[in-house]
Amino acid sequence: MQKIQLIFIPSPMLSHIASTVEMAKLLLERDHRVSIIVLIMKLPSNRNVDNYITGVSSSHSNPTSRLCFKNLPNEGFDPSSKPGGIFDFIDGQKAQIREIVSGLVNVETSGEGAPRLAGLVLDMFCTNFIDVAHEFGLPSYVFFTSGACCLGVFSELVSLKFEQGQEPWQQFINSIRELSIPCISIPVPKKVLPRVLSTDNPMANIFFTCFNKFKEAKGILINAFYELEPYAIESLSDGKIPKVYPVGPILNLSNQTDSHGSISQSAENHEEVVKWLDNQPDSSVVFLCFGSMGSFEETQVKEIALALERSEHRFLWSMRKPGPKGASQFPTEYEGFQEVLPEGFLERTEGVGKVIGWAPQVAVLSHPAVGDFVSHCGWNSTLESLWFGVPVATFPLYAEQQLNAFELVKELGLAVEIIIDYHKKFNVEEDDKQETVKAEEIEAAIRRLMAEDGGGGVRQKVKEMQKISRMALMEGGSSYMAIDLFINDVIGNISYT
Repeated sequence: MQKIQLIFIPSPMLSHIASTVEMAKLLLERDHRVSIIVLIMKLPSNRNVDNYITGVSSSHSNPTSRLCFKNLPNEGFDPSSKPGGIFDFIDGQKAQIREIVSGLVNVETSGEGAPRLAGLVLDMFCTNFIDVAHEFGLPSYVFFTSGACCLGVFSELVSLKFEQGQEPWQQFINSIRELSIPCISIPVPKKVLPRVLSTDNPMANIFFTCFNKFKEAKGILINAFYELEPYAIESLSDGKIPKVYPVGPILNLSNQTDSHGSISQSAENHEEVVKWLDNQPDSSVVFLCFGSMGSFEETQVKEIALALERSEHRFLWSMRKPGPKGASQFPTEYEGFQEVLPEGFLERTEGVGKVIGWAPQVAVLSHPAVGDFVSHCGWNSTLESLWFGVPVATFPLYAEQQLNAFELVKELGLAVEIIIDYHKKFNVEEDDKQETVKAEEIEAAIRRLMAEDGGGGVRQKVKEMQKISRMALMEGGSSYMAIDLFINDVIGNISYT
């Protein structure tokens, strides 16, 4: 029986590391011929990765010695020192990765019974390491941590730039029409495209170069399942990109850290939050949480607070303090929420609502008291909401979240719109003020979704998709079979080398 080994290389963000580890565990559970080494890059500012890895290694769900971790050296480079610094940080690991791959290849050729190194599985932001795979004659695969629709849009923008010689920002930003994109069945407003890819800015070329490398891979694993995005997944089989394997939903359901790894707060907050939820009626609570970069200035905070108070619904609000102006810093915790909330808000809503800092999102979404999720529409949060059957009211902030929100509301009918094209500005100039979403819009969406009719059928659709998402990973399900296909293709790809 041929044993194989794969090297997984996630980008250094903890949300990507966690998704990569869950993907690795799925493969290991499926086939005992597979072993996996995960190479860990740690940002100097994130001290919680070690705690996360220790937790995974000691967990009962860890597939024993077939999953191991290796830390890459941290040279102290600060990725926040310049735009695109995170990519310099990633690329700076290439020499170390080349040395590790070389060592594994030498072990394979010199030792009897050693598993055969079958390739590199690279995070969507680590595609420069495809060059390392080429050096050793190894196949490479991309792990795309978002969905099929997002991958299709990126593919179209890359094709426009590199194959047609056109700058996407000139085509889209200067256009007043909606766009026709093959992976979406309806026209797409230009405002929901990822801003970094559809405006003239230095970061765009970095992303485009990274995504253009996808075509050199043998295949692309995506965190989606066929039944969720059938139109988009079928559009990806047109030959423009390598073979796609929809293997999701890949979820980190056992770990209560946020995307930036606030592990130190998790136990205390978990117990307090769950105790409060235990005292609320089923499906009565609106949960507001906006991801690892989710924070608002005081003006927007007050509008959200006003909407919640007027709606008269119970709520649990994870509110974070913005990082320093002019920098994409992670939010911090407030010393006191009174400094930004309307005067008397906490007193007036006592017993009905609860404002917290970091939130154990999985524990909250899985609780029967939660009936609605006001979300930034990050892909992990989107999949978690479907897994637990909690419908979303969309409030996207950055990255591809506007596109996710558009797909959920307009294409799939699985969410209610607060706003779709809101973009959080991390460096707001005096002449370029941040948009403020009014309380009336937020309140109306909450009322629609929490109403008995389920917001025009959204709640029922989400409950149906909850069952389908779980069936996809069961034996015979679409993602179950996609994982089998991927493993067989990996083995087949090395049989000819």
